[in-house]
Amino acid sequence: MSCERQVRAYIDIETTGLDPESDSLTVIGIAIEREEEVRLVQLYEGDLTRKGLLAALAEVGSLYSWNGLRFDLPFIATRLDVNLAESFRHCDLKQRCRECGLYGGLKGVERRLGISRLTAGMSGRDAVRLWNDYRSRGSAAALERLLAYNAEDVRNLAHIRRRLRVE
Repeated sequence: MSCERQVRAYIDIETTGLDPESDSLTVIGIAIEREEEVRLVQLYEGDLTRKGLLAALAEVGSLYSWNGLRFDLPFIATRLDVNLAESFRHCDLKQRCRECGLYGGLKGVERRLGISRLTAGMSGRDAVRLWNDYRSRGSAAALERLLAYNAEDVRNLAHIRRRLRVE
């Protein structure tokens, strides 16, 4: 396997709801890990396109998500017409956590593993509210908070993968 294919990416999306047919994809966060370096890419507004997503993932070999098989990847497939499950080796860390006896949502598993957050207490509902504040009132602070929340989601997936020793 070439070095480029050993690059890992952690992906998480923010949306306006749970239905990919009627709700919008607002942010795709990707933490791209190459050896010790982790680079954050966040796609939203004009960058949130099929082309933008594929460019961000160009060197990636392995993709990690939280509940991605049931939510993130199908949402992306519907809204951007990209089937990430076919294009990458994918590991859903929620399933791996269950195999290790760790149940619950991402934030609960983070707490149990001792992974902290600056955006502690925020949820997907807050992400929707922040996006709506940004879009309706042009609140740069709301967008900044939303992107910080999304960034922690993807970066913490890397911590979970390492703690579980998942390859």
